[in-house]
Amino acid sequence: MATERTGARSGARALARQAMKAQVSAMAFDLCVERGYDNTTVEDVCAVAGISRSTFFRYFTSKEDALLGDAADAGEHLLAALRARPDDEPVWDALRHALGALIERYAADPERGRQLTRLIHGAPALAAAHHEKHAGWYALLRPELARRLGADPSDALDPRPSALIGAALSCVDATLASWAEGDTGTSLEDVLHRAMGSINA
Repeated sequence: MATERTGARSGARALARQAMKAQVSAMAFDLCVERGYDNTTVEDVCAVAGISRSTFFRYFTSKEDALLGDAADAGEHLLAALRARPDDEPVWDALRHALGALIERYAADPERGRQLTRLIHGAPALAAAHHEKHAGWYALLRPELARRLGADPSDALDPRPSALIGAALSCVDATLASWAEGDTGTSLEDVLHRAMGSINA
């Protein structure tokens, strides 16, 4: 019984932490949209959220992390979606369909998704952090892509898995950049399919 109570308290704390982190992240996002990324400081976010700098840095490593902190989770969702694709599906097609799990996060709230994309493209520091987080997905996705190619995941001399990941993520960036320009009535997934369809793989 005591163990159950301890587990319940621990779970409640984790949920409260997640909720607080999401709230501060949303406030940071709104401030950056209102004032501009470069004109928004960590102190500004803390003032609006009513927290100290030390509390902010318990949740995030940087201002960039406050806006892009869910990228690791997105990578895990992408991997799960890729693993769920049929084994006999062409690798590029499997990637194209799996990336739907990634862009759903933007499509779920189109206005916010466009605003985030514009922030990333308009702020070099944020763009660099965005690409750094994407770079972490290479090690995550490479073994599954190697398996689908019938290759040895430990063979660092085989460039194909990394080339496919890089090409796919570049297509995502191109898709979001085009989509963020305005609502043309075309779904985000259709834009992605068009971008990836331009590459023969």
